[in-house]
Amino acid sequence: MAKKTTKNRPARQPYTASDIKMLKAHSKARTPVSKLSKMMKRTEGSLRQKALSLGIGLGHQR
Repeated sequence: MAKKTTKNRPARQPYTASDIKMLKAHSKARTPVSKLSKMMKRTEGSLRQKALSLGIGLGHQR
């Protein structure tokens, strides 16, 4: 059985309190998720999942 390599997989980055505060602020401002993902250096999916777990909407077209 071949071993799986984790060479291309980046390490997970936990959300800090300031990250959550920024996410909530941009949710209220309706910043597009693509723009927010570049600012926070996280994937769109990661941001959407965190917003879902916090119970806030995300994106400009909710």
